[in-house]
Amino acid sequence: MSAKPVPDLLDPTILGDLLRVASAPDFARWQDQIRRTGGCADPIHLRGWAVTRDGATGEILHSYSTDTEPGGRLRIACGNRRASRCPSCAWLYAGDTFHLIRAGLVGDENKNISTAVRNRPRVFLTLTAPSFGPVHNRPSTGRCRCKTHHPDGDPALGTPLNPHTYDYAAAVLFNNHAGELWARFTRRLRREIASRVGITQRELPDYLQVAFGKVAEFQKRGAVHFHAVIRLDGPKRCPDTLPTWATLDLLTDAIRAAATHAYTTVKVPPNDEAGYHIGRELRWGEQLDIRPIQAFNSGHDITEQAVASYVAKYATKAAEVTGTLDRRIGELAELDQHQVPAHARRLIRACWDLDKAYPERRLWDWAHMLGFRGHFSTKSRQYSTTLGALRQARADYRATQQRQALGLPEIEPGTVLVLADWQFAGHGHTPGESALAASIAEGIRINRETTREVQQGRHFEKEEQP
Repeated sequence: MSAKPVPDLLDPTILGDLLRVASAPDFARWQDQIRRTGGCADPIHLRGWAVTRDGATGEILHSYSTDTEPGGRLRIACGNRRASRCPSCAWLYAGDTFHLIRAGLVGDENKNISTAVRNRPRVFLTLTAPSFGPVHNRPSTGRCRCKTHHPDGDPALGTPLNPHTYDYAAAVLFNNHAGELWARFTRRLRREIASRVGITQRELPDYLQVAFGKVAEFQKRGAVHFHAVIRLDGPKRCPDTLPTWATLDLLTDAIRAAATHAYTTVKVPPNDEAGYHIGRELRWGEQLDIRPIQAFNSGHDITEQAVASYVAKYATKAAEVTGTLDRRIGELAELDQHQVPAHARRLIRACWDLDKAYPERRLWDWAHMLGFRGHFSTKSRQYSTTLGALRQARADYRATQQRQALGLPEIEPGTVLVLADWQFAGHGHTPGESALAASIAEGIRINRETTREVQQGRHFEKEEQP
C-alpha cells in the first residue's frame, strides 16, 4: 500500500467520466485548481466566498465566490503526510521535514538559526526495538536461519520463523509505549551528561542544552524504531558558546549509557481481570547505532545532506509498509476484505486482544499503526524552525503572488479587513477526475526532477571551473 493504484483508462466507467470532465466548458479552470494543489489525490472541496475591504475606507479591494468555479467548489490540497494516501502532499511534507532537519544541522539565517550549529557536537542516532522472536532476514552471511537466501523484496522478510512462539503482545506493547521510552531516554541522557562532568541535572541548563529532531520508522517485522539527530548547544542565553568539556565523545558515551540504563524501561503489569496474566518490561533493543554527522562533501556517508534526506524519506511512511491499512480499522472483518498479510493481521489481532486489558492505551484505536501512537516526526523546541513556520512562509509567498496577479497594491498588514464564509462540501475525485489528476501530478513530478537535474548540473559546472 505504498502508492495509489494507477487508474485503468480502459475501464469504461473511468474513460466515460474522463471524457465528461475533459469536455466540460470549465475544464481549464478545473485543471488550474488541481495544479494549484500540486496534483492532490484527495482534495478538500469548499463552498463559500471572501471579500477583502480597506479597513479605513471600506472600499472593496477584491471579492471571490465559488459560484463561478467548476461544480461550484474550490479544491484545496488535503495535506496528508502519508505517501500511500496522497503522494503529492506527502512530497511537500517530506520537503518541509528535510528543510527543518537540515536547518538544524547547517543553520539558516532566514530561519533565525545560527550557522554555528555546524561546529557543535552532533550525531545521528538509531534506537531499535528488541527481539520478539527470530524473523526471516538477509544477514551478512547471505542465508537466513531458514537456510534460504531471500531476495530483496521477498514478502517473507520480517515475518516470524515460528509465528506460534513470536511475542506479538510484546511487539504491539513496545510500539504503543515507544513515545514514553523516548521521553525516558532524553531525560536520562541529560542526567548522564551532567553526572559525567560533576554537576547536577538541574545545573545542566546553565552550561548546555540537548537539542534533537527525530522520526519514527517501521521495520518489516512491524516494530517501530527511531532515527534522531542529537546536538549539543550552549545555554539558552548564549547557544553558540559551549563549555570545553561538551565534546562528541561525551555525547556518544552519554547516549550509550542512557539507552541501556534501567530507568529507560517501561513496565507493563499483567491484568488478571481481563485475562492477560503476563506482564512485560519494555526496553530498547541491543542494536544501537551512533554516528557523527559530517559536513557536506566531506567524503563520509553520514553527512548533513544525507541525514536530512534520510529523515525526510521516512516522515511520509508509516505501518502500511508491513501490509496493514493506512487508516483506522473499524472491524476485524476488514482485514479479510483488504487481504492484510498474516503477520500484520496477527499484530492487529494482538491490539484487539490487549485493548481489553489496557483500555487507557487505546490499542485498538491505533491497531492500523500496530499499536504505535503519537507523531511520527518530533523535535525539541530549540533544534530548528517549525513545520508551521515553513507553511506560513509558503502561504505568505503565495498570497503575495496572488496579490500581484490581481494587480492589488501592496497593503500594510492590519489595514485590511477580510470577511469570509467557507463550508466543507466533500473531498476526492470522480473516477475520471482521479485519472486526470494523476496525470497532472506526474507532469509536476517530471518538471520538478528535470529542474533539479539542471540545477545540479549547473552547480557541478561551477565547481569544476578554475
